[in-house]
Formats: sequence, structure tokens, C-alpha cells
Amino acid sequence: MTEVWLASNRRVLVTAMLPVGLLGGLSLAVLARDAPTVIRVLATGLLIVSLALLIGLWQQWLRPRIAYRDGEVLFYLRARSPIAVPVAVVEAFFLGLGPAYLPGAPSKTETVNLVARLSQHASQWAHQDVKPALGHWRDGYVTIRGAWCEPLTGEVIRRLNRRLREVSQRESPLDHSEARQ
Repeated sequence: MTEVWLASNRRVLVTAMLPVGLLGGLSLAVLARDAPTVIRVLATGLLIVSLALLIGLWQQWLRPRIAYRDGEVLFYLRARSPIAVPVAVVEAFFLGLGPAYLPGAPSKTETVNLVARLSQHASQWAHQDVKPALGHWRDGYVTIRGAWCEPLTGEVIRRLNRRLREVSQRESPLDHSEARQ
């Protein structure tokens, strides 16, 4: 079972769903009235588009930014399947600052980001192609843009690191008990 560690930015998704839902509702209202055929065809087209958009936004609502499953940390930073990294490769999470990549915002707009540091010994995970609007993955650092995830606070970072430590110890209890001695 997949455990969500960091959710998407649901405030942005609700903001996007409202006008799309309103457009769908208006289309239904037009279809419920006795309107000319051309208007009914346009309303049907708008209803189909708004339903498709709502489905896509709902899928983004359900899609986390970071999750955990079966010994792997899942980074959802591209359109297709997540990038699954063995939990032993992920060393820590911390806050950073970087470009927001928000549509319509000035290019110098910055946001608080989440950064995951990966082990330098796992060079196969040093670089991955991700959607630039969602994040950046270079030199063993995974940056998740704060504009596209739940609000980032010190408590969120502590929760992520605590959960990472718990699953890491569960995955390799001998390594951690030897390190304590």
C-alpha cells in the first residue's frame, strides 16, 4: 500500500476546479433549457471539456508529490509513473529556496522548496528528467517546488525525516544498530 508523505497543493487545485465546475454547471443549465441547436452543441462541447478537465484535476488531487511503498520513496515529478528510489538512497529532507516557475509570474519569483538529498554512492540516482514546473533533479539533489505541494513548514520537514528514519531502520535494522555501537 502506498503511504503519502507529501501531498500536492490542493489549494491551487481547488482554485482551478471552481471555474471549471462553474463552466460545466452553466453548460448543464443551457442544456436544460430550450435553446437553438447551435447553442446546445456548444454547451455539450463545453460540458465535455469541463468534465475532462475536472477529471484531470481530480487525478492531480489524488497524486502526491512524495510517497512510500515497498522499500521505495516515490517522487511524482513527471507526467508518467513516479520515480521510485530505494529508501536507503534517500538521506534527508530539508527546505530550500528557488524559482517558483508559476505561469504568469515574473521569472525572478521565488518559493520555498523541499530538497531531498540522495546518497553520493548511488550515482545512478544523481540525475533524472522531471517536469521543470514541478521540480529539479541534479547532482543527487531532488528539488520539489513549493508552489506545487502542500505548504512546507519546519514540522513537515521533521515529519518527513522522522518517517524516512523509521522506514530506513525497518528496511535495514542491522546497519542502524551497528552504527549506534
